[in-house]
Amino acid sequence: MIWPGDVFSIILSVVLGTAIGIEREISGKAAGLRTNVLICLGAAVFTIISKQMGGENYSITRIAAQIVTGVGFLGAGAIIQDRGGVHGLTTAATIWLVASIGMACGAGLYLLALISTLMALVVLFGLRQIARYIERFMVKYRSENPPDERDQFTAKKQQQR
Repeated sequence: MIWPGDVFSIILSVVLGTAIGIEREISGKAAGLRTNVLICLGAAVFTIISKQMGGENYSITRIAAQIVTGVGFLGAGAIIQDRGGVHGLTTAATIWLVASIGMACGAGLYLLALISTLMALVVLFGLRQIARYIERFMVKYRSENPPDERDQFTAKKQQQR
């Protein structure tokens, strides 16, 4: 039987998954809007199912552990390693976070889900600008300082590229 709180949990998971998915879509990431919404919704539904199946003495930690494991495989699939480095770490971390937000919605921890979503958006939108600034600074630093004047670690990294 579905309770009104469960319906609210499902709706909230879709809304919060959409908020993060929009940022991923704007950024042009493979795991975009639909993927993030479905992960958030799925985690919420599994959490609700575990509450319903367990009755009064339910232990949603069992299902929660399986959600984390399953989402870990999704995240691992988003990570790509090539000669230029490792790509997809932020996408993998976002997938993991969106699942936790869905779990919070399903467990009725609405404030936790909302605050987590807001913090994720601050990190995804806000820190992107800081990362770009740091990258521009490093490019300028590298062009102004020959490798022999830099520390050994930076020089070794340049040689590997």
